[in-house]
Amino acid sequence: MAIEVNADSFEKEVVQSEVPVLVDFWGPQCAPCLALMPHVEGLVGKYGAKLKISKIDASKNRRLCLNLKVFGLPTFLFYKNGKEVDRLTGGDLKMDDIEASIKKIIE
Repeated sequence: MAIEVNADSFEKEVVQSEVPVLVDFWGPQCAPCLALMPHVEGLVGKYGAKLKISKIDASKNRRLCLNLKVFGLPTFLFYKNGKEVDRLTGGDLKMDDIEASIKKIIE
């Protein structure tokens, strides 16, 4: 299961993570977010210890979204060694796009 992250835990769970992190920004009113969510959750089993998968409810973490320049949903941020290394955003995202970005950061 993806780790629920918020403004208080972002530094510890994402920036300080020893493994690469996928951060899924979603919202309860975002149909594309909800459609992707079960597939993103499925990545937990697929990538195991190579990748931490986390999710942030944008509706409850607006200030964090602004600080990270997340202005649309869904948005996926990819972190490695505490730094953002890739970003995908938009309602037409496909799982192939997300997995391509994952493969770049875990290799």
